[in-house]
Amino acid sequence: MGESARPDPDTLLRRIRSEDERQRRAKLRVYLGYAPGVGKTFAMLSAARELRDERADVVVGVVETHGRYDTAALVLGLEILPRRIVEYRGRKLEEFDLDAALARKPKVLLVDELAHTNAEGSRHAKRWQDVLELLDAGIDVHTTLNIQHIESLNDVVAQITGVQVRETVPDSILARADEIELIDVPPEELLIRLREGKVYLSEQAARAIDNFFRKGNLLALRELALRRLADHVDRDMLAHREEHAIQTTWATKERIVVCVGPAPASARLVRAAARMAAGLRAPWAAVCVEPLGVAPMSSADRERLEGHLRLAESLGAEIVRLPGAKISDAVLDYSRKHNVTRIVIGKPTHSRLRDLVRGSLLDEVVRGSGDIDVHVISGDVGEIPSPAATAQPPREVHVDWDAYGWVAGLVALATAVAGVGRAVFALPDIVMLYLLVIMIVANRFGRGPSLAAALLSVGSYDFFFIPPYYTFNISDVRHGLTFVMMFATGLVISGLTLRIRRQERQARLREEQTAALFALSRDLAAAPDEDQVAEALVRHATNVFASPAAVLLGDPSGTPRLVASAGELPYEAQDQAVARWVIEHARPAGLGTDTLPGSRILCVPLRAGATALGVLALGASRTPGGPLEDRHFLETYARQAGMALERADLAEDAKAQALRARTEEMRSSLLSTVSHDLRTPLAAITGASSMLLDASARVTEAQRRDLLETIGEEASRLERLVGNLLDMTRVESGGLRLKREWMPLEEIVVSVLTRLEGPLGGRTIQKDIPDDLPLIPVDPILFEQVFVNLLENVAKYTPKKSGAEIRARAKDRRVVIEVMDHGPGLPPGAEQKIFEKFFRGPEARSGGGVGLGLAICRGIVEAHGGTLTAENRPEGGAIFRIDLPIVGSAPSVPADKDTEAAA
Repeated sequence: MGESARPDPDTLLRRIRSEDERQRRAKLRVYLGYAPGVGKTFAMLSAARELRDERADVVVGVVETHGRYDTAALVLGLEILPRRIVEYRGRKLEEFDLDAALARKPKVLLVDELAHTNAEGSRHAKRWQDVLELLDAGIDVHTTLNIQHIESLNDVVAQITGVQVRETVPDSILARADEIELIDVPPEELLIRLREGKVYLSEQAARAIDNFFRKGNLLALRELALRRLADHVDRDMLAHREEHAIQTTWATKERIVVCVGPAPASARLVRAAARMAAGLRAPWAAVCVEPLGVAPMSSADRERLEGHLRLAESLGAEIVRLPGAKISDAVLDYSRKHNVTRIVIGKPTHSRLRDLVRGSLLDEVVRGSGDIDVHVISGDVGEIPSPAATAQPPREVHVDWDAYGWVAGLVALATAVAGVGRAVFALPDIVMLYLLVIMIVANRFGRGPSLAAALLSVGSYDFFFIPPYYTFNISDVRHGLTFVMMFATGLVISGLTLRIRRQERQARLREEQTAALFALSRDLAAAPDEDQVAEALVRHATNVFASPAAVLLGDPSGTPRLVASAGELPYEAQDQAVARWVIEHARPAGLGTDTLPGSRILCVPLRAGATALGVLALGASRTPGGPLEDRHFLETYARQAGMALERADLAEDAKAQALRARTEEMRSSLLSTVSHDLRTPLAAITGASSMLLDASARVTEAQRRDLLETIGEEASRLERLVGNLLDMTRVESGGLRLKREWMPLEEIVVSVLTRLEGPLGGRTIQKDIPDDLPLIPVDPILFEQVFVNLLENVAKYTPKKSGAEIRARAKDRRVVIEVMDHGPGLPPGAEQKIFEKFFRGPEARSGGGVGLGLAICRGIVEAHGGTLTAENRPEGGAIFRIDLPIVGSAPSVPADKDTEAAA
């Protein structure tokens, strides 16, 4: 034991991996202060100038000088990233340019005011989120932070100062910091700076002194900052001790452990340890050791122990359960590992004879404590037992007579076998036969029957096989040692068997809990939204806790909303108060707890961090009011679900953000692409109509006709453009409503050719549509639009002397339609891109259009259950292929009467 002790290999390997990861990742250095004006930015810039003098690549990302000359002077000579200009409500704001920082990628970047809220429209809402992205990109960040901006201290700061801080930083950011440097000045000096105008302007300074910057507030905030830094240093110190396997106590910070057992006096120990921890402002733990190889506690003792542990937990203790062969060794090992400075233990009340036989726990702890102080406290003389213990009637002792019957039968069987083989067996063989019986009984029936088997075996061996036979007299004293060894062996074997069976039960319980958590986490990981997360949780909770279950999520109105349930949970109006309390306070309540215990359900919060997103409600089962370890398992179970709910919320937010990004991208593309195409026909229409309305212009009849034709053509072009935009909107939003009719393809094609006779400009369109082609179930108006868009492309992008072909064939209840042209064909590699919105090839850009026609065609065809593909023809030109399924059967068409008469 000591600093030379060899560390645990698994712990050492884990530490090496953690250290290696810490070396590879980017470093975060936080300059922490207790109030504005203590000099955080000044210290950060001073350190940055020293790094620059050492040839380090240091860049200023954003620094707020607040008009302080000394601070601004330190920025001179450092590389500064230009800020991003953001327009917000008619004002131009300067914000940190994250993209520029990522593109520049310096070794060290200075980012002032970590808790700053970014302007609307920035990639991240908070500056600390920008810092996380910089760290992920491998950039070391130096930043500043005031203690009042830490999320977990928000309520404390509001209570001290009367000011509710709106800009907060999660505690995980401070935990992520590799270095925290406290910038500290006495409150008196800070107030002098404030009066001199070095923090705020004179008018602001006067108001600040009267409100936030009162001396009492500054003292309290300074203490919070010092304690938070001490906690950070303490974690580093514990990690160093673990890395080097240091077992001796370093009394750098008080830590208290109280030993808790089923004795009624343990309640006094817990309260004494709580008072001691409060006075020393030290963390403390309530340790319960369950020794291996002893009989399990009675239900009354178990209930009393759980009551003591619940009391310790309510007073702020960490509950620790330790298995071990000896209570003293388990407590001391835990204390050394966690750098405990004080152990609180109860004064023994039993007789000294028991200590002589079984050993003294107090003496073992005191002698093995080394540098750790041991506080011995006595319990109250007339302390009242817990209600749970007194409420139970005296237990009826149950004797398993069947087990003792088996013992008698096995011993008799062994005696009979030994008697038959007396001539063959030697006395040691007979002893081994009886020991085999003792082992079998100990393994099968436990301690009591095994002791009975040992007694019967010793008696049978003496009565039947030791002279004088058939008496219990012993002629040779040496046989007495054999009898003692047989009985002692039976006692040891029974103890070892009991320990193994208990360890087996504990291992099986842990395996069941681990399997339950694994199954839950697997299903929760596959659940995409809150509803499915809730359904998976209640399904597993019902099986694991043998109880009806329900999940309720928080509602903006404050009323918990039932999302999923399984079994007949007694959830009524009065139980809503329990669920609401749990959501508000993020602590368990209801059946089996100290809060609203009259409820018929137990409510456990589904937490994400310190916030309860919902409630897991359970009916009567073995968990409410059961062992504290069961409640801890339930809370772990609920914590897994809370993280899944948080992930589902984040996934929904990510989808919404992605949708907004796509919408913004589409809007930008639409504005940039369509603005010119909309402006061109409007300009032509405006120009032609202005010339017609101008009385001074001498317009001939031919010119007048040309201008009117121009207005008509451009108006038609504008109508097609707006129509395409509307159609694309319907396709994107899923607003296409098909009105299917059984139509002949020939009729649709002829209607389209008639409609496009003018735009086709005399181009020859050849049709190859068999007469026996089956009817197709399509929306005739929408399907005509497909051919209109395809043939308009033929009119736009193929020579006038060329033409196109429309070919159709039926195959396996499908109709394949091909539209082939003789134009320039598709750009290389554009067979799929041409169906994207706003995509236009080189020829398309010169020929007008916004690149929506083919996207609309594919959307309409896919709405009909078909596919639309494109490829180049070997002989030149392009092929657009529609593969359309024939769903259902066409109605029978009645024969014409004249035809029937002729027949």
